[in-house]
Amino acid sequence: MTTPLLLTDIERAVRNGWSARTCTPEYRSRWTGDNPARDQCGVTAMVLNDLLGGELVRGEVHVDGVRVDYHWWNRLGAGVEVDLTREQFGPHETVTGGVVVPRPPVAEWRRLREEYELLRARVLEELDRRRNDTSVASE
Repeated sequence: MTTPLLLTDIERAVRNGWSARTCTPEYRSRWTGDNPARDQCGVTAMVLNDLLGGELVRGEVHVDGVRVDYHWWNRLGAGVEVDLTREQFGPHETVTGGVVVPRPPVAEWRRLREEYELLRARVLEELDRRRNDTSVASE
């Protein structure tokens, strides 16, 4: 019997999959393990959407009242929101709003496709390994 994966298993796999190669290219040279969630929100939200469904939500990141970027996360059934990259922001950054955004087909992506595909592959590999380890341990 195989034990089902939990959200904590998915979260662990996502966090273990992050690297400079999966973050936004503009931030890549500044990415460090000290803040591994930094600039991982778009690809993370897409991978979670693959695994859990639901909706993609996009908010605005403000510094001193000025929008400097966007932030992405997921909304599952019953309005449950999952944001694995929220801790990336410093005290001077505020995430505002949150509108549901339709998911574009991967084939149409011009940006972040390689980063998404790498993170997705890493996450699926770790989840497969976890499933196999769990089923072996329970035999």
